[in-house]
Amino acid sequence: MMDKTFEPSLVEARISAIWDEAEAFKAGRPERAGAEPYCIVIPPPNVTGSLHMGHALNNTLQDVLCRFERMRGKDVLWQPGMDHAGIATQMVVERQLAERQQPGRREMGREAFLERVWAWKAESGGAIVQQLKRLGASCDWSRERFTMDEGLSLAVRKVFVALYRQGLIYKDKRLVNWDPKFQTAISDIEVQQIEVKGNLWHLRYPVVDDAGQPTGEVIVVATTRPETMLGDTAVAVHPDDERYAHLHGRRVRLPLVGRLIPIVTDSYSDPEKGTGAVKITPAHDFNDFDVGKRHGLSAINILGPEAEMLLAGNEDFLEGAEQGEDLQWVLGLDGLDRFEARKRLVARFEESGVLETIEPHVHMVPHGDRSNVVIEPWLTDQWYVDVKPLAERAMTAVKDGKTSFVPKNWEKTFFDWLENIEPWCVSRQLWWGHQIPAWYDGFGHVYVADDEEEALAAALGQNVADGNIDEAEAAAIMADADRRAAFLTRDEDVLDTWFSSALWPFSTLGWPDATPELGRYYPTSVLVTGFDIIFFWVARMMMMGLHFMEEVPFRTVYMHALVRDEKGAKMSKSKGNVIDPIELVDRYGADAVRFTLAAMAAQGRDIKLSPQRVEGYRNFATKLWNAARFAEMNGCVRVAGYAPAKVTETLNTWVVGECARAVSEVTSALEAFRFNDAAGAAYRFVWNVFCDWYLELAKPILQGADGPAKDETRATTAYLLDEICKILHPFMPFLTEELWTIKGSEGPARSSVLALARWPQATAVEDAQAELEIGWLVELVSEIRSARAETNVPAGSQVSLVLVKPGAETAARAARWDETLRRLARLGDVSTADAVPPGSVQLVVRGEVVAMPLAGVVDLAAEQQRLAKEAARLTADVAKIDAKLGNADFLARAPEEVVEEQRERREEAEARLAKIRDAAERLARAAG
Repeated sequence: MMDKTFEPSLVEARISAIWDEAEAFKAGRPERAGAEPYCIVIPPPNVTGSLHMGHALNNTLQDVLCRFERMRGKDVLWQPGMDHAGIATQMVVERQLAERQQPGRREMGREAFLERVWAWKAESGGAIVQQLKRLGASCDWSRERFTMDEGLSLAVRKVFVALYRQGLIYKDKRLVNWDPKFQTAISDIEVQQIEVKGNLWHLRYPVVDDAGQPTGEVIVVATTRPETMLGDTAVAVHPDDERYAHLHGRRVRLPLVGRLIPIVTDSYSDPEKGTGAVKITPAHDFNDFDVGKRHGLSAINILGPEAEMLLAGNEDFLEGAEQGEDLQWVLGLDGLDRFEARKRLVARFEESGVLETIEPHVHMVPHGDRSNVVIEPWLTDQWYVDVKPLAERAMTAVKDGKTSFVPKNWEKTFFDWLENIEPWCVSRQLWWGHQIPAWYDGFGHVYVADDEEEALAAALGQNVADGNIDEAEAAAIMADADRRAAFLTRDEDVLDTWFSSALWPFSTLGWPDATPELGRYYPTSVLVTGFDIIFFWVARMMMMGLHFMEEVPFRTVYMHALVRDEKGAKMSKSKGNVIDPIELVDRYGADAVRFTLAAMAAQGRDIKLSPQRVEGYRNFATKLWNAARFAEMNGCVRVAGYAPAKVTETLNTWVVGECARAVSEVTSALEAFRFNDAAGAAYRFVWNVFCDWYLELAKPILQGADGPAKDETRATTAYLLDEICKILHPFMPFLTEELWTIKGSEGPARSSVLALARWPQATAVEDAQAELEIGWLVELVSEIRSARAETNVPAGSQVSLVLVKPGAETAARAARWDETLRRLARLGDVSTADAVPPGSVQLVVRGEVVAMPLAGVVDLAAEQQRLAKEAARLTADVAKIDAKLGNADFLARAPEEVVEEQRERREEAEARLAKIRDAAERLARAAG
């Protein structure tokens, strides 16, 4: 006997164990050796991470696809794994050391610190994997990989060495996003732009003549970072700005420092902004760096790794500086924090007359997303990948249709980024990560190699050839560990985590070895990911896959949108609107959470999530459970040899046709990545067709006398429950597997768990006559119910129904379903007439008129008045919303979620208004 209620918390762990025992998610099952492969690689979550709503959406959609294709008979590999998450993981362990008042990483040394990180990873890293399992993710967990496991580390070294030898990896001094707290370069995705109320300081730079003497003229430049002026190497004006035409090729003297710097003409300077003149600091601004390259300007770094002033002993800064009191005062800033130096500089500018004015200025300031400190554009030596030629191949592959984006509009974003791609900074000044396979000798050489032995051999050979050492000394170095360590030192930097992630589709399958898995599952079928990493991860996987595998890494890229709160605002801890998916799973069950996300995942549209929506789909699960219990109580058991195409009862013929239609709709929607349409089709069939109509219409048969009709209806009900479990399984795996197990205890033996069962075939079993009869009944009852609600007929009132000049077949149907019609539509009687009775509301059902006499049941005049008031209110609401949406200032200033909310309100009001007007027209006709 089924339990009265479905309790997810009591079922989910048990069902997971059933899947594990059956090895249901294992790729390469023997019986599927000849099956078509289907592979998805999981976007590897950070080892430090925990499941958030973005993960829940991303992995739900992947799981829907994997379960769907697994049931379609394919050999599915959903490749799981985790990313080592360099800076995030190092930060966790360093914080842990500080909390325990233990020595920091620099005191511990690299080797001891890395042992500590690995120990943390073993103990508490990867909690997110357990959370993904709770969500029902059907990965092949036996194949779990880690971006720093031995195999992937080998792949990373091979790729780095190959790209270096091909001239695509090199070392260069360029600007990077520098995090002064962690003292490392970080990627753009780790930079958070925060709006800050600051100032624009307008500074006066004196123009000098050819002899370096002041002309009495000044150029005023504005800056939000006055401390960086110490590193200025030019002032730029627009070549067409007539105000400065006479100053082209002239110079100014840098205040306090005394360095003479040129006035250059460059289109970067905007004549419409401020004075039209801008200071150029190539070492501390990305745009200025580009200007500096165009004009051959020097780049003077005036900050140290902790964003402290680096002035005394800084030869670049001191070159050309004017000795004197001002310079000595400036040198007194050496070692100060940048913001303290700013305060002192501004005060000095005021004293010396350099400061013309201070203007309050709100602007975006880059911050480290983990350190929360202001990021500095900083000039430093780093390793770079020349990705331009790789990017061209990636763009060509998409243009040629080898990889497609869904929705297609993301292809434009992909092209926009890659067409303007800059060299990729791949080095990080961290200890946790893939250490760069580069070694240095004491003679200025660098050796990039697979391992230290190879690097040492190359270094000894090079230096013997150069005459720096002889053969005997080389042999002595090779034989002595201490001398080897002194002779050759390894680069301390590690690689950007995106470097190893870029290899994920093929490194996880065993590359650089030619493994059977690599041959079978590469290229992968689909990548499901968020739009925010289309450049950082998707594009780089494309580039690396094409370069090293000569083939795209995936055929399709499905880009999902954001999960926002119920008002449309982006979730953030600061707003306090973050929804924890595991809390939702605990409350409503994994199936309800998954179905909610899938049902709301319309292509290109963000998801507005509320707990109420999840609760609604939990109720959907309850509805199905109750339907299954009803079937059990009415003896609906699976029958061997049941053939839906051979049923004879009109009701059963109708419902198996509806079921085939639902299977077809779900299948085609999933094939097109229309997750919401697939979930919607399944929902409509289960709730509306099966529960609300079929079981309701079948009750008299199931609870009536025994006989062929009852037997067939019982068998059909059992068959439908199986089909429902199948089409719902990708969305609601726990509930459906539980029902599959329960229903499998009777009737023919099951051949497999539901996760491995065959996806239903959309066999054409529709019967036109059955659809005409049952479809007519369903539509008639629906229209009556709708009209009753719209015209305020009291719920308990039994109204009459008049068929106006019905055709013979319609009259016969009404007679056959008289009792059912009266019960479901709450009718007193059903009759026929040649004309519409006075005071009746008219309905048109499949081309024929039916009428509900309402005179004496409702006050027709009062109802007309009520509907008119409601229509006027809704019309006014629509007008107000239109005024807002037509206001350019509102659209420019209002948050995105507020604008979207107004559009949705308008849509709802228009839909309601259409219904009100329809009801009003009916009442007007009834009132005569």
